[in-house]
Amino acid sequence: MGGVRTALYNYLFAKKHSGDFLLRIEDTDQNRYVPGAEQYIMDSLRWCGLQWDEGPDTPGKFGPYRQSERKDSYRQYALQLLETGNAYYAFDTPEELEEMRKRIEVEKSGNPQYDSRSRLSMKNSLTLPAAEVAQRLQSGASYVIRFKTPENEEIALEDIIRGTVKVHSWQLDDKVLFKSDGMPTYHLANVVDDYLMKITHVIRGEEWLPSAPLHVLLYKSFGWLDSMPQFAHLPLLLKPDGNGKLSKRDGDRLGFPVFPLQWTDPFTGDKSSGYRESGYFRDAFVNMLALMGWNPGTEKEIFSLNELVEEFSLERVGKSGAKFDPEKAKWFNHQYMMAQPITTIAELLQKALKKKNIEVDFDKVSKIADLMRERVNFVSELAEQAAFFFLVPSEYDENFARKKWTSDTPSQLLGLAEHLSSTQAFFAENIKDAMQQFMTNQNIQAGKLMPGLRLALVGSGTGPDLSRIMEILGKEESLNRIKRAVELVKVG
Repeated sequence: MGGVRTALYNYLFAKKHSGDFLLRIEDTDQNRYVPGAEQYIMDSLRWCGLQWDEGPDTPGKFGPYRQSERKDSYRQYALQLLETGNAYYAFDTPEELEEMRKRIEVEKSGNPQYDSRSRLSMKNSLTLPAAEVAQRLQSGASYVIRFKTPENEEIALEDIIRGTVKVHSWQLDDKVLFKSDGMPTYHLANVVDDYLMKITHVIRGEEWLPSAPLHVLLYKSFGWLDSMPQFAHLPLLLKPDGNGKLSKRDGDRLGFPVFPLQWTDPFTGDKSSGYRESGYFRDAFVNMLALMGWNPGTEKEIFSLNELVEEFSLERVGKSGAKFDPEKAKWFNHQYMMAQPITTIAELLQKALKKKNIEVDFDKVSKIADLMRERVNFVSELAEQAAFFFLVPSEYDENFARKKWTSDTPSQLLGLAEHLSSTQAFFAENIKDAMQQFMTNQNIQAGKLMPGLRLALVGSGTGPDLSRIMEILGKEESLNRIKRAVELVKVG
């Protein structure tokens, strides 16, 4: 969900300003490679209606769009930083790195990291003789290329959402730019790609804010400050209680999806539910996500994608985390369900019923959808709550019957059935008039008759308007259900 929201804000911003929305697959970390993830990303964005202008399957002038296919160029730029003195080779082993961190912790001499203070005590091209560095490189010794962070410099960054962000260089470590496996890290690859692809704005999650000063230093080291994109770091999506970042575990624990589409873990086979498979309308999901962090400045909550493009601005994105509300997500889906043409809801309901091996003609399904959709948030709920239209009640709500089914109920219902049998045009309005006439003639209050009638028709004490239920069921089925209930319902 968080990744989709980030993509959505990028898309809205690009389209509002007549720009291009690029999809770049950042797959330089081979240890975190997940089979199927790239296709899942593309399928998810397409389902949301966020079509990219350039990407792996949409060639343009800035390809290729997988970073793993651009790795030769990254080496070139890493070497450029070495030549200008902004980077250095480091040959330290994992054991030596751990020893350094422990030493600093014991000495309490600074942050336990590889930085401007600790690097002079490590095995790198800053401390080793040039001949030894050359010999190590020639022999194929394992190494990484680290950025040489300036020792005494204040880095200032203008963030569109957060304003001026200032960090002193002594707080930063010497990040690895090029790994021992021949692949760049996120930092080098993204800065180089953003420059080469002429990216004007980088809109990403706030977890990347601590990396932004390094990226500014990289632009400066390359001499690209005039081409540096503007940054906007988005607030986190928070758990429903507001305590911490929203995670997959929260969805599993509380019973709501956190993925746009169902995701099957290729390593474990575990399935995580998706908004699409859970019955959410695409536009409802997108609308909900847009308002998790962005405020339009009005009371309006329902926006089409085109309206979001028109209204969106990064200046109205908040700094604070956005708390996710599962009930509000359902509310959005209900609004979109009510706004759909009834034929659309009927088609979806008919498909849901077919999965339950229930075949019903489209006219009847349309009437049911029109009658019931106001009561539910999802088409799946519609299929469940409308089951009584297709299945004669096999049992009756005992608690409701005990409260509402009296000794007079059977005779009253049979009298009503007799009266309704003479109703020629069995439509809701005529049925309602006939029932009112019967109650007036028999001096029966609606509160005495209607609960028993509802129990007979539906099997429970809930449901929509009774006259409309009977119209859809038809005269014969309605009267049969009344007579059947009189025979079967026993209280006391």
